[in-house]
Amino acid sequence: MNETVSLPESAPRLPRAFWALWVCQLVNRLGSFVQPFLVLYLTQDRHLSAGTAGAVAAAVGVGSVVSQLVGGWLSDRIGRRRTMLVGFLGTAAALILLGSARSMETIWAAAFVVGLMGDLFRPAVQATVADLLQPRERVRAYGLLFWAINLGFSVSTVSAGVLASIGYNLLFWINASTSVVAALVILRMVPETRPTLDEGPRRRLLPVALRDTTFLLMILIQIGYATIYFQGYSTLPLAMAADGLPSSTYGLVIALNGVVIVVIQPFVGRRLAALDRSKLLGSSMLIVGLGFGIGSVVHSWWGYGLSVVVWTIGEIGYAAVIGAVLADLAPVDLRGGYLGLAGSMSFGLGSVIGPLLGTNALERAGSTVTWLACAALGLVLFAGQLVLGPALRARATAIQATTAATV
Repeated sequence: MNETVSLPESAPRLPRAFWALWVCQLVNRLGSFVQPFLVLYLTQDRHLSAGTAGAVAAAVGVGSVVSQLVGGWLSDRIGRRRTMLVGFLGTAAALILLGSARSMETIWAAAFVVGLMGDLFRPAVQATVADLLQPRERVRAYGLLFWAINLGFSVSTVSAGVLASIGYNLLFWINASTSVVAALVILRMVPETRPTLDEGPRRRLLPVALRDTTFLLMILIQIGYATIYFQGYSTLPLAMAADGLPSSTYGLVIALNGVVIVVIQPFVGRRLAALDRSKLLGSSMLIVGLGFGIGSVVHSWWGYGLSVVVWTIGEIGYAAVIGAVLADLAPVDLRGGYLGLAGSMSFGLGSVIGPLLGTNALERAGSTVTWLACAALGLVLFAGQLVLGPALRARATAIQATTAATV
């Protein structure tokens, strides 16, 4: 009797629909070839300048700015399942269009749609997990999804480097095919989970969020972090190419990001959860900045590999607590909107600003200045996060008190 009672408490079973989402995340990430190699494709296959290629990559980011906002809105209006289907199938179509585009106008338009469709599913997946599971189970579930993403990423970057040496067009077709497979899994195995609400009209998101100074400052800090982070997919491949390293080497080096996360994260999760969240965030962003700063003094594959390992360690710390920090900031009735807005604004804008600043800095000022600027920005973010720490802790205490009173 003790065994049958204690087993569900220590290891509750996750529903079949969740594991379907896990498979979707893994398959989608296994085929995510295009974004890491987009700048190399545009410069080497389409013979565009580094600045122009960076601007096209930024167009993907422009689409991502609104993608999660639109995805969150759609998941509450037409349903989680339909939103995920639109996102995966739309991504497949946009990738094929981008890979076959010849005119700059078509390239710009397709790049924007890739960004718009590419993140449409994220709020719907997060909402579905929240619909399916109790609060105590969600941390484990989101961790498993993040693990699947990085497992797929570590495989895709290695294979993408090999496939790119055969032909860049192959990357677009395989990436599109995996998006279709993910859509089929959703169609067959994931039910609609959107709850039906009987209550009256809710508060509107933007009027509340725009008056929340602490939340807005957190978004600003996250934009800075994302600006550094996206150098790994825009400036880093160009810097390595300038040092005479082939695209396959970049694939191997950037794959270390996923490998380190897959290997290390399961063993450090509990220890990171015990640390002060604001200090951990600040330290993690500083480590990411310093990791990219190593690029200023290296020119070999192992040197760039060391850089990736260092900033990946910072990424692990950041990813461990950012969701919890944002949830602490969010009013209970606007939690989904807050998280969607934060994701859209921070990583959406960061994916625009990062490629633009990084590739142009590399072209005009050189790699040393570019990587040292990343280190300096990491230091600024570290200081800003420490200053914001007391406000974050106060909000977390207030949320906990409100939740306890409600219960």
